[in-house]
Amino acid sequence: MFELLNEHDLCTYYNLEENPGIQLKAAPQGDRFAYLDSPEVIQKLIDFTDGEVTRITFHLPQIHCASCIWLLEKLYRLHPGVMQSQVNFLKKHLSVTFEQNQLSLRQLVELLATLGYEPNLNLQDLNKKRSVHNNRKFYYKLGIAGFCLGNIMLFSFPEYLGMEDTEGFGYFFGLLNLLLSLPVLLYSASDYFRSAYTSLKHGRLNIDVPISLGILTLFFRSGYEILFLAEPGFLDSMVGLVFFLLIGKWFQNKTYDALSFEREYESYFPVAVLRKQKNGKAESVALPELDPGDEVLIRSQELVPADGILKSEEALLDYSFVTGESRPISKKKGDLIYAGGRQVGATIELQLTKRVSQSYLTQLWNDETFDHNPIESLSSLADRVGKYFTISILFIAFGSGIYWWFTQPEMAFNVFTAVLIIACPCALALTAPITLGHVLRILGKNGLYLKNTATIERMANLDQLVFDKTGTLTQARQEHVQFEGNRLSDAEKSQLAALVQHSTHPVSQAIQQYLAIAPEGTCAKFEEHTGKGIKGWIADHEWVLGSHSWALHHTQEDLPEGKGTYLLKNGKFLGKFLLSSTYREGLEELVQELKKSYELSLISGDSPQEEANLKAVIGKEVPMHFEQTPHDKLEYIKSLQNQQAQVMMVGDGLNDAGALKQSDVGVAVSEDINTFSPACDAILEAGKMGQLNHLVNFSKGGMRLVKYGFGLSLVYNVIGLSFAVQGLLSPIVAAILMPLSSISIILFGTVAANVLGRKYFGGERS
Repeated sequence: MFELLNEHDLCTYYNLEENPGIQLKAAPQGDRFAYLDSPEVIQKLIDFTDGEVTRITFHLPQIHCASCIWLLEKLYRLHPGVMQSQVNFLKKHLSVTFEQNQLSLRQLVELLATLGYEPNLNLQDLNKKRSVHNNRKFYYKLGIAGFCLGNIMLFSFPEYLGMEDTEGFGYFFGLLNLLLSLPVLLYSASDYFRSAYTSLKHGRLNIDVPISLGILTLFFRSGYEILFLAEPGFLDSMVGLVFFLLIGKWFQNKTYDALSFEREYESYFPVAVLRKQKNGKAESVALPELDPGDEVLIRSQELVPADGILKSEEALLDYSFVTGESRPISKKKGDLIYAGGRQVGATIELQLTKRVSQSYLTQLWNDETFDHNPIESLSSLADRVGKYFTISILFIAFGSGIYWWFTQPEMAFNVFTAVLIIACPCALALTAPITLGHVLRILGKNGLYLKNTATIERMANLDQLVFDKTGTLTQARQEHVQFEGNRLSDAEKSQLAALVQHSTHPVSQAIQQYLAIAPEGTCAKFEEHTGKGIKGWIADHEWVLGSHSWALHHTQEDLPEGKGTYLLKNGKFLGKFLLSSTYREGLEELVQELKKSYELSLISGDSPQEEANLKAVIGKEVPMHFEQTPHDKLEYIKSLQNQQAQVMMVGDGLNDAGALKQSDVGVAVSEDINTFSPACDAILEAGKMGQLNHLVNFSKGGMRLVKYGFGLSLVYNVIGLSFAVQGLLSPIVAAILMPLSSISIILFGTVAANVLGRKYFGGERS
């Protein structure tokens, strides 16, 4: 193992932990992994492949520390065939993207096994969702801490009642308590010691440093008092502290398990796809309702929601969401199409072979390709507070100890240790995860689905909101359409309907609804250029529909200037569609509320034909930019950020991906079409657009609750310190105050978040 890491200059692995990784057993021999050469097995195991790039997710139960993460995310250094590897520490998952012409799946698994991280592959359940075993080790730690706490409190009961030790059992019970506290110290609390050691080794002070200091002080002071002074000590407080810390971690994990389920399933209910019925018509259905064998239609720019067999003659798929490569991949009839690709040509038909993998879409959404620049997360917010908290507590402890050393020396040690005991920041560590877990849950129930809690922090710091127009401020499929130009025959209308049915853009959908005629003919060579227009060949006629500049590229005629969506047939100008939009309900009131707290602006790819109407609705002072390409939108967001603005972009997700990704918070408004965009930080149900101000303000309120929780935990510490610095801290005070602070913080985070939710959204959905 050392030789392998040393050869690739990866020995930093040994610097991250005292005992990094796991004990390496014998390297795999012979044909142990020969079954991974089978194409049938490979197809069932992998998440995606285009014949060159393959992506797979492994469950590695061996992952347990920073060294594991560091090494597994450096696999590309060990083999050039690995393009990217990413660890999900909580789920103990490793996602690997690799080039299969350089590295086979079998070789990849053998490499991991050689490193001591053999994947957990269960071939009997390949067609089922692979489940992750519960973290038994954590439950062992929790169970041991709970068992020891119960018995220590039982043995300490005479002390709680103030009973005299007439039979000499106090010393014996003290020894039993000391014995019971050892497994809690050495096993149940080990993660906090490990985290604190790693933090100090890297020159940082995280929240686990004062926690570890408090646990150690409690144990050693109690041991001294029991063994040499025949006093009861504080072991019930120490074991109770560890137990409640683990309870908090269990609650946090349970909360995030529930949130993960809601994000993987409920959060995508608004996202739908067209499913073919037996009569040949298409109906829009929610993704969870799809089953293997269903035939679905994937239009231009829509995401493939599940693996399936291509029924159309050809497809052109952009898998940049999966591989990071924007090069479209051509597929032929009968090919297996993997989920995660975005169709960039005409509508295709797929027969699904798997159910929709919501967890896979979530994995795409959380992929680091779409992450913002690294920022300090909420966990590091607690660490920042913990840093100053630790410095302050050490200052108070040493100051108090020095004071008593010169006034009453026999009290100095007791006061010094008492300060470290009572100031252990258990409540401080619980505040952020408990409170923000509930904030994330309540936002989801009210139509705004956030990628993670870090998004809440960014939302709380916003000062600039940028809106797209079509499909965001306007209601899709409710535009008023008027055609100016030559009268279209029924045949021309049918051919035009065959063109626009391939596009998911709101303008195309509005025109299709206006035509009110069944499509006729097959559209060949369909192209959609974001922010410009569409074109295709139907019945040997070239149809072009789009902006004035787009139309000019496809005709020799002089086109009339003005507003509208231009229509060409074989290079001949037929007329243009004029659309007057229907704005979302409550838009004017929403804008007036948002103006009180934020700078607003509008940026759209459409022509400025509705500028006057928009000014009447959202105000003349709001900057408006029209005929903007996706690149223009992205650059506009950058220009605002260069002015130190914290920007939220709200768009429909169709042609705003770059701007959504660039903004500090990108929100994609979801109608009943498949507009899922991994580039965004949040998905907003279109019907909840009028509540956007409440959703953002609730996020701000959630951050205030975190700070209030910090304040509440500090109040407990001040109360405890008032006893400690005077040398009045008794075991009974510590036993009451320390668990009380933890329980009250959990209750505060839960109750306060729900009360705040009722304030903004009413009691029904909070």
